[in-house]
Amino acid sequence: MPLPPATTSELMDRAHALAGLDLDTLAQQAGVEVPLDLKRDKGWVGQLIEWHLGASAGSKPLPDFINLGIELKTIPISHSGKPLETTFVCVAPLTGIHGLSWENSHIRHKLAQVLWIPVEGEREIPIKERRVGSPLLWSPSVEEEQQLKQDWEELMDLIVLGKVEQITAKHGEVLQLRPKAANSRALTEAYGHDGQPIKTLPRGFYLKTHFTGAMLERHFYHPK
Repeated sequence: MPLPPATTSELMDRAHALAGLDLDTLAQQAGVEVPLDLKRDKGWVGQLIEWHLGASAGSKPLPDFINLGIELKTIPISHSGKPLETTFVCVAPLTGIHGLSWENSHIRHKLAQVLWIPVEGEREIPIKERRVGSPLLWSPSVEEEQQLKQDWEELMDLIVLGKVEQITAKHGEVLQLRPKAANSRALTEAYGHDGQPIKTLPRGFYLKTHFTGAMLERHFYHPK
């Protein structure tokens, strides 16, 4: 595996070098097999890109490039360049959240600086033939951060009030809260409606596609 990049410009050079290559080529270089489908190997594309770029955090709750403070996100896109699915950011805290603010939240740290790598994701393109797109190094604008903060605060208020079970994917303008678990037996503690502890599925924060789509469009199709 390549050593972690020492600088942001080194990371971006590596990311630009992947643009235009297909996943089969990248898999051969990494010495791994391309899965037949991504249903069972949902994180495979992200792990392959991580390997090539020298991401060092692994599964730890840290930015993928710890020394640079940069998070890596691969994003499957359609023929027209639109995101095909929501983007998982991090697991949501369901207990011990008294005194937690947006400013010191895990999700804000995760989204402070993100390296987005678009990858072709249309189902009819065989996985081996899907190509990697041009990278984008992004930090939220004042307006984007305000949108994220507002949604986060509304969702956290519902969690504190014991309404976690009533939250649906429709809540939030740009951020949504959804179950995030390998199976329905992986339960965690949360607050019930009268403050008592309950068992529920872990939840994750996801960026909605219209938020990531607008971001990609702004940078790739309407560059300043």
